[in-house]
Amino acid sequence: QVQLVESGGGLVQPGGSLRLSCAGSGFTFDEKSIGWFRQAPGKEREGVACISGRGGKSAYADSVKGRFTVSRDNVRNTAFLQMNSLKPEDTGVYYCAKKFWPCGDTWYVDLDFDSWGQGTQVTVSS
Repeated sequence: QVQLVESGGGLVQPGGSLRLSCAGSGFTFDEKSIGWFRQAPGKEREGVACISGRGGKSAYADSVKGRFTVSRDNVRNTAFLQMNSLKPEDTGVYYCAKKFWPCGDTWYVDLDFDSWGQGTQVTVSS
């Protein structure tokens, strides 16, 4: 069965870094785009980044450009979100999800993603 499992979250001070992982199984990993989303308490879920199946195209929310980097290792069936220069406003539950289509102009539409992980908590606080 299709499964996405996030890991790597935790508590970090402002300015620190974290690397999230998303391990996929039960589907052909390199045929699917992987999106990263986050949800802060009391806020709607928002798209953070997206990477297409073969890794040739990526997209980012304006709020994380220059600080976050999305990547993937299709041999290990794992996607990554490297988060640097973290800010308190980056706090939230981070989810990865998969979809068939590449990361186009509307990559952040969560309804286009058909399977989701359980999420991992990221807390940025001093």
